[in-house]
Amino acid sequence: MVLEAYADTILPGEKRWPGDRAVAGVSSDGGAVAAGALLALGSPEGGLAPALDALADGLDEHAEEYAAEAGIELDPEVPAFVSLDFPDRVRLVQRLTDPTHPEREAWISLAMFSVIAFDAAAHSHTVEALDAGHVGLKIIGFRQPDSDGLWRFDTYSYGRQLAQPHPDTTASGSPA
Repeated sequence: MVLEAYADTILPGEKRWPGDRAVAGVSSDGGAVAAGALLALGSPEGGLAPALDALADGLDEHAEEYAAEAGIELDPEVPAFVSLDFPDRVRLVQRLTDPTHPEREAWISLAMFSVIAFDAAAHSHTVEALDAGHVGLKIIGFRQPDSDGLWRFDTYSYGRQLAQPHPDTTASGSPA
């Protein structure tokens, strides 16, 4: 729940149900949680999985300190970070990711996995994610592959060709 709330702070989404406490619901679209941030965080390839419990505990400790400083009464029914209102979550994340914070790298890593789950569906195969209606890929306009399963781009992503192909490039686009 704490890691979901953190991911939702990075890329907010809509509540999954009316009483959802982890997702603050400040967006009308799906955010990092709906995009699979916890799957990306927990993937063995990412390397953070063994540290997730400690990171969640640390985030809650920081939330308790923040709440005490700000005079915020936390709800004992949910973890401290989850108990914070969205604007306070944002302020705390800003503090934790500030260049002067000694734990900055850990909190930025969590943020990056939230973004990667949304922008790239890194925890699943791209075609499968598209077929399942992955919220992040849909929002950013990632298109389906051609009928043979390959992506071809008939126009340049910048709207113009940036460089001439190398003279030894084959017709398939491979270097010679």
